[in-house]
Amino acid sequence: MRVNGEEEDRSVIGRVMAILDEVAAEPGEVGLSELARRTGLKKATVHRLATELVERRMLDRGVYGYRLGFRTFELGHHVQISRLLRNTAQPYMEDLYENSHEIVQLAVLDGTDIVYLEKLAGHRSYRAPSGVGERFPAHCSGLGKAILAFSPDAVVERVLSGGLPPRTPRTITDPVLFRKELDRVRDCGVAYDREEGHPEVSCVAAPVLNPEGLPIVALSITGPSYRMGLPRLATAVRTTSLALSRAVNAHATLQALPRRHQQRAEELLYGPVDDV
Repeated sequence: MRVNGEEEDRSVIGRVMAILDEVAAEPGEVGLSELARRTGLKKATVHRLATELVERRMLDRGVYGYRLGFRTFELGHHVQISRLLRNTAQPYMEDLYENSHEIVQLAVLDGTDIVYLEKLAGHRSYRAPSGVGERFPAHCSGLGKAILAFSPDAVVERVLSGGLPPRTPRTITDPVLFRKELDRVRDCGVAYDREEGHPEVSCVAAPVLNPEGLPIVALSITGPSYRMGLPRLATAVRTTSLALSRAVNAHATLQALPRRHQQRAEELLYGPVDDV
């Protein structure tokens, strides 16, 4: 069904995604009137679609408005590449955490943002505002710079064309300086965020690369600047990212083999597995 006015060019899927995106961007609940304002949809349209989304558990109806439903969490955890990367990275991330006792994160680039796929933190870790599934501007994060440094020029251009808005006084906002920063990351294999994304918080990150040298994801250690020994942690992150690259690429190669060859390949990679 077509509608008039500002909804005219949007499909039903487009309107549903607009609602879900706006609710996802809000840590609390979003009321009906506010959701209509943010999406540019009529209140009647938002109410009708949101009611159906609640019925399908994609949204929950709270006291003040709408929040994401548990069904979105379930669907997200069934994304094959996300599940594969998280499962493969988990033991490597645990090793990094034991090495640092600071926050360890895994992220992928999506558009001009990074999206956090996994996060490990202990009771003494800095309570970073990032969370699994959340987004953050790539240009002011160590994870983003680690990925961008090894990405094709078109990917970097996409980020630069959107501007480099400052998050803190230390955010690199000059495109020329940002390119030089990526050159340094490419030379040393690690990226630093020295209070560029959050005040008094530093991060060191390294990319996980495919056999062609292109980034898949990035790993990082994040914590308060005053206790982050960046050179030591940089070595740990870089070493771990190389090991994880080998594991991810070996797994991808294994999955591409015909099923009858996979068991033999697994034995060659990991050793024989005893029957139990």
